[in-house]
Formats: sequence, C-alpha cells, structure tokens
Amino acid sequence: MKSAGPKQAHSLDKAVLGQVVLVFQGGGALGAYQAGVYQALQEAGVEPDWVIGTSIGAINASLIAGNPPADRLDRLREFWRRVTHSRTTQFFGSLPSFGAAAANAMTVANGLEAFFKPNPWAFLGQQVPLGPELAGYYSCDPLEKTLGDLLDPTLLNAGRPRLTVGAANVQTGQMRYFDSRDDALTVRHVMASGALPPAFPAVRLDGELYWDGGILSNTPVEAVFDDRPRRSGVVFAVHVWAPNGPEPASIQAVMSRQKDLQYSSRAYSHIARQKQIHKLRHVIAGLAAKLPPELRETEEVRELAAYGCGTQMHVIRLLAEPLAGEDHSKDIDFSPGGIKARWDAGYADTARVLDTSPWTHCVDPMEGIILHEAPSGHVTPDPEPIKETAP
Repeated sequence: MKSAGPKQAHSLDKAVLGQVVLVFQGGGALGAYQAGVYQALQEAGVEPDWVIGTSIGAINASLIAGNPPADRLDRLREFWRRVTHSRTTQFFGSLPSFGAAAANAMTVANGLEAFFKPNPWAFLGQQVPLGPELAGYYSCDPLEKTLGDLLDPTLLNAGRPRLTVGAANVQTGQMRYFDSRDDALTVRHVMASGALPPAFPAVRLDGELYWDGGILSNTPVEAVFDDRPRRSGVVFAVHVWAPNGPEPASIQAVMSRQKDLQYSSRAYSHIARQKQIHKLRHVIAGLAAKLPPELRETEEVRELAAYGCGTQMHVIRLLAEPLAGEDHSKDIDFSPGGIKARWDAGYADTARVLDTSPWTHCVDPMEGIILHEAPSGHVTPDPEPIKETAP
C-alpha cells in the first residue's frame, strides 16, 4: 500500500479556502479506498479539519480523529490488516473459478476475527426473542475491542479534527448525526453507525436504539451542507458505490446494480438541490447588500438577511471504480488482493486530484457549491449533468 507520494498540496490554502472536510460512505470492505484517500492527503501535507462517516466510513473517520496525526496512517493500516482474511481463507480465495465466492462464504460463516463473529443464539430461529441488542446474526464485540486498541477515546472529542458519525434511530426512523462538537462520542457511537441489520444488532445510546446510518443516508455530505454556522471549505466526498453503471443482464448483475443504487444514496440529486439552495443564499446576501444602510439595520431585514451567506464549498467527488470481476458481495471482499487494490485506487485517484487542484480554477462568485468530478484511472460512463432550475 505504498507508492510514490503526491506532490505537496501548496495550493490548498485553508486561510483562503476554509476548512478541509472528509466525507466517507459506508460500504464494508470497500472502505479500504477511503484509507488510500487519507494516505495521499497526509503525504501531501493536508490534514482534515472535519471527518464525517457512516458505517465503515465512521470507523475510518474515528481512526483518523482518535489518533494524533503521526499515528493515523499506521492505525488505519493496522485496522485493515486485522480485518483482512486469515491464511486459511486466503488459500480458498486463491483457488481458480470459485475461489472468491468460497472466501466470501467463509466470511459469512465464520465472520472476521477482529470485526464480527457469529451469534449462535440467532440460529435458534428468526422468531426467537433475543432482545433488541442481541437481535443480529453476528456480534460486533470483536470490533469494540479492535477500536479500543487502535484509538484514544479522549481524542475523539478533542475537535482536531471534528468527528461526525451518522446513525439511524430504530424507532423514529430519523437520521441522527452524533458530532464531537456537541456530543461526547465513544466507540459505541462508531459501532452504532455500523450496526447494519439484520447482520448486526442495534446499539443503544442514551436509551435509544440505533442502526447503521446507511439505511437512511449512506452519503453523509448533507451534514456539511446543513451545518451552522456555514463555513467555506474543500469537501472530499468519497464514494465507494457507483451511481452510474451498465444495464444488468443477469440476476447477479441485477443484485450488484441494485446494491450500488441503494447505497450511492441519490448523490447527484442531493448535490443539485444543495447547489440551488446555496446559490439562493448568495442571491439573498447580494440583495441585502444593495439595501440602504438604514434598512439593513432594521430587525426585520437582519432576520431575512440571515438566510443569506457568501460561503463557497468546493466538493471533490472521488469515486471508487469497480474492480474487475466484482459482484454484489464486493463489500465483504476482505481478501488481501481486494483490500490492497481498493486502497491503492483511493491513493492514486486522490494524487490525481492534488495534481489538478480543481479548487484553484475560476468559478462563478454566485455559486455556493462547486462540484468537481475527480479524474480517475478508469473509463466510466459520463454522469448526467447537474441541471439547475428556478425554485
């Protein structure tokens, strides 16, 4: 997972551009791509001011926030080393034809030693009352121990960087973003963000049950757009599920495409809507500035003008391209080859972004959100252009 480092990102001047934010989707083994993204940024001298994640993205984010800068990359490497398949599973995965399927089947049957293990009570029957905090096919006790080994809980709340993890309230169906700025985060908050049913049981926090935030919103960039006070910045939105893809022609391809669409979380429509909202905020700020001073100082105008702002966010969309031969089970591909390929892809794609530095390009000053599609080493279908319409 080492390669020639990217150039120093001298053009990413926080004093001019604002905060640097990393946004990580959930996606199991696909999260190795996110670790590669962080490696490239760190080697270029770019440390995030805010990390936001859901599920495996929350785990990666916690390993960044929960360690001093000098230790972050080593802790990420150690986590991914621990969750990589055992030697026995590696052997089965190396067999021709059915090797990958056999390795993934062993993960389903046996779990991952440092991540999750089968819950024997779950196999008594689907209708056996296990209790809400045990109702899952696996136990995540190994993950709690692993995270306890690899991060410092006090640093999770130190704000360097700020940490946000997304989870779904089981009873209300509402998305909850636990934020170190406002909450005292623990490893349990990270685990709640990754409690994907029915594999993993819900996690109780402050008397409420939570599941994986990915079942409601797997692309937590909305937390950045809705944050107050609003701040300018460069947002690296790291997508591990493909929003675009070919027409599926087999049942297996249908299952893979369905999963991509489900967990890519309507990213284009969300960003299109936010572009519109933030442009309107610029319009409000511009109109307020044209009013006579005596009107601007009235309570009514100040209240209305508060809906406007002049912040700009450069959103860099990094997209993990599919690996050759992957299918709907790619998120449980914890093989050494799969982990390395995804890590290396995240590193290479981010290095290309740092080379092009799209945040230095001229932009319309009326735009509040500027979307940049990161250059990729793969050829993929062009996405539908984001169209802005009048409100």
